[in-house]
Amino acid sequence: MKIAIIGLGLIGGSMAKAIKKNTDHPVYAYDIEKSAISSALQQEAIDGGFELSELDTFDLVILGLYPDVTIDFVNKHAKDFMKGAIVIDTCGVKQTVVSACEKVLNDNGVEYLGCHPMAGREYSGFDYSLDNLFDKASFIYTPTENTPESVISFVTDFAKEIGFLRCTRATPAEHDEVIAFTSQLAHIVSSAYVKSPGLKKQFGFSAGSFKDLTRVAKLNEHMWTTLFLMNRNFLTNEIDLIIKHLTEYRNAIDSGNAKELCKLLKEGRELKEYSNDINSEV
Repeated sequence: MKIAIIGLGLIGGSMAKAIKKNTDHPVYAYDIEKSAISSALQQEAIDGGFELSELDTFDLVILGLYPDVTIDFVNKHAKDFMKGAIVIDTCGVKQTVVSACEKVLNDNGVEYLGCHPMAGREYSGFDYSLDNLFDKASFIYTPTENTPESVISFVTDFAKEIGFLRCTRATPAEHDEVIAFTSQLAHIVSSAYVKSPGLKKQFGFSAGSFKDLTRVAKLNEHMWTTLFLMNRNFLTNEIDLIIKHLTEYRNAIDSGNAKELCKLLKEGRELKEYSNDINSEV
C-alpha cells in the first residue's frame, strides 16, 4: 500500500513516523513548508516528497490539515485522487468536515472516512512529532450510511497497525458532542484559568494541580479557533454547564454553606471515581 500524507505538522509527522516504525508501507508527504519535507527526509520519517500532480498514485491519503484547509483541499483536488483510493482526515471536528468532504470525493470515485486520532501535545509542527504518539491511544472514525464496511475495516486495521490501542465508532454528531466536553472545554477552561492576576505570583507556589490545569493553555490559537467555531453549538452548551456548576460552588463558598459545598465536592469526587472505573474496564 502506497501512502500519502498531506501536511507534516504534529499529527501528520507523527503519522509518518509511526508508519515507518511499525509497517513496511512506503509513505510520501506533501507540505507547503519545504523545510518540513527536508526534516522528514533527514529523519527517515518518509520515503520522499511528492507533487500534487502525483496524487493519483496513492492508495491511502491522510489529510493532516486544519479543518478549513482540509475542506478547501478536498474541494480543489477531488478529481485528482486515484479512483478507488481511500482518503481520511485527522480533524478534531467531524460534522462540518464530513459533510463537506464525503460527497465530493464519492462523486469522484474516492472513498472517504472521517477520523480523529486522540493524541496530541501542547506543541505544534513536525519538529515535535513522535513515532510513538499514537501508542495505546484511541482512534475515532465517523462513518455515515454511505461508508462501506470494507473501508471501515481497512482503516481499523491500519490504525491498529501503527499503534492505536482501540478504534471507536461514532456518528459525526456524536463525535462533536462528546469532544466538546472531553477536549474543547478543557482547552477553554485552561486558557481562561491562566488569565488570573495570580499567574504572576505562582512561582514557588505551584505543583501538579497547577501544571495539569494549565498544560493545554499552550495551544495553537489559529487551529483551535477554527475547531471551536465549527463546533459552537455543542461547545457553548458545555460552557454554559460549567458556568452553572461554578456558580453553585461560588455561592456555597460565598455564603459559608459548608454542607452544600461538601455535597458539591462529594458529587465531583464520585463522578471522577466512576469515570476511572469505566475507563479501567475498557
